[in-house]
Amino acid sequence: MSLATDMPARTARYARFPARLRAILIDWILGTVLLFGALFVVVLVGRDDFSRALGILVVIVLVSYEPVLVSVTGGTLGHYFNNLRVVDQRHHGNVSFLKALARFALKGLLGWYSFILITATRRNQAIHDLLTRSTVQIRDPAKARPNDYITERSDFHGPDMPPKRRRAAVICVYLLLAALVYGLVLGAARTTGMLSPACMSNANCFEAGWLLNIAVALMWIGASAACVGLGWRGKLLGARRRTWGS
Repeated sequence: MSLATDMPARTARYARFPARLRAILIDWILGTVLLFGALFVVVLVGRDDFSRALGILVVIVLVSYEPVLVSVTGGTLGHYFNNLRVVDQRHHGNVSFLKALARFALKGLLGWYSFILITATRRNQAIHDLLTRSTVQIRDPAKARPNDYITERSDFHGPDMPPKRRRAAVICVYLLLAALVYGLVLGAARTTGMLSPACMSNANCFEAGWLLNIAVALMWIGASAACVGLGWRGKLLGARRRTWGS
């Protein structure tokens, strides 16, 4: 899991969201296996002092897993198996442990909302990347697939682009519409009995209702991210890039 030779910023390949999502899912599965494995051992042993010690150890492993691996090897196991690495934007090497820890904390605090700006940035950066001045790049270009990365975007500015304030205003309108649709879908699901009030507050929820709630929320976040990215690149109705000669 050695870090690949650093590439100059101009040739960097920045990971798309699907590749990053696969890495997150792998790390989530590993964390879940660890938790259930520890629970199984606790039940098997049946000693309170052992249970407390093992619980503390599991928490330490879960909290330090990403910061340690990102700072030492350039990425978690999820990153590694998806040919990704986390790079310090200043010197294009591994981020420090403190920066990796801050990055992990911000990602945990913001959750999926951290990715809402990813397609509106030049280097496919989530909010936790921007705040820690880091990027997620392809680890080994020889193993990369074209749809796993982008090169640095340069199409956010130019005489053919609408003014920033107009783009921002149009994006806000679309985000409000997306929130309205999200509310209407949840309201319809509640009216038809597909979601109960308890399920919508993440309590006493049957599996099907829980999955529906999560799916609708992820669709709303995805739609919001698309609005931000398309709007900032001048591809939304109301703030489109001008075509010369038209």
